[in-house]
Amino acid sequence: MLIKRSPNGIDLPFPSEITPRAVYEARRTFIKQLAVGAAGSAALLEMASREAFAQGGGNPRLAAKLNPAYSALDKQTPYKDATSYNNFYEFGTDKGDPAANAGSLKTRPWTVSIEGEVKKPMTLDIDALLKLAPLEERVYRLRCVEGWSMVIPWIGYSFAEIIKLVEPTGNAKYVEFTSLADRRQMPGVNSRVLQWPYVEGLRLDEAHHPLTLLTLGMYGETLANQNGAPVRMVVPWKYGFKSAKSIVKIRFVKDQPRTSWNLSAPNEYGFYSNVNPEVDHPRWSQASERRIGEDGFLARKRKTLMFNGYADVAPLYAGMDLKKYY
Repeated sequence: MLIKRSPNGIDLPFPSEITPRAVYEARRTFIKQLAVGAAGSAALLEMASREAFAQGGGNPRLAAKLNPAYSALDKQTPYKDATSYNNFYEFGTDKGDPAANAGSLKTRPWTVSIEGEVKKPMTLDIDALLKLAPLEERVYRLRCVEGWSMVIPWIGYSFAEIIKLVEPTGNAKYVEFTSLADRRQMPGVNSRVLQWPYVEGLRLDEAHHPLTLLTLGMYGETLANQNGAPVRMVVPWKYGFKSAKSIVKIRFVKDQPRTSWNLSAPNEYGFYSNVNPEVDHPRWSQASERRIGEDGFLARKRKTLMFNGYADVAPLYAGMDLKKYY
């Protein structure tokens, strides 16, 4: 059997072998409903087909098994909306800038160095990251501090797999993530909107939580450039800016990282940045949100849930004042 290979080494099917996206999404939605005990009726399948995504990005496909334990049953954001309305300041500050400008990003070759307070520092290329652990599809809600949200089927595995691999020392208390900052590829890096490179961080126990996803794909494909290709974090109970994109370095450190938005506006963006609808942003309320892709900009806002609805992370913050540690 002849297998067509792309220049970057990922096996690609012939066009005639590719399942249409509408069929794939309908089948995946149907199986997910069955996994949580929903009745598999013809009406459900018809509804899933009607709501299926009309088109994808044409990126290489990723084989990933759906994990229903970590999959929200919310209506998923259409691919075209998830990839055209983004915050990725390395490519510009307007929501449409990343989609317009991120085509310049070269995602291969790509390496991520893992260093700091670890027994086994290492550098992994993107292919090694793809093979490090079985890929899972997880449907996560992601809320932006600006008051909008999306529901996206991400692909990756728990960041705990990285922690296990590099064996942090007893001095490691936090994990720091650094994004690429290349003026040749990223026009936004020429601006002064933030201090570059973009840096984010988590407490070690937050990074170890099974919900914390090292993310390598979305919608059955590798990540779109504007969504943080080729590797990013997704931390679904925190505001979206905590999920570093286009990561090139991961450091395990003793002291709390100095993160980009906390340096830029410390009165607006605290280190923890957990979704807390009871704490207003200095310039707007956080009590409600607008779900992108639902009935356009006239959609009725929905109530924002504490921890974005991921209540099982609450023990991480037992005894903490989440208005003080915002």
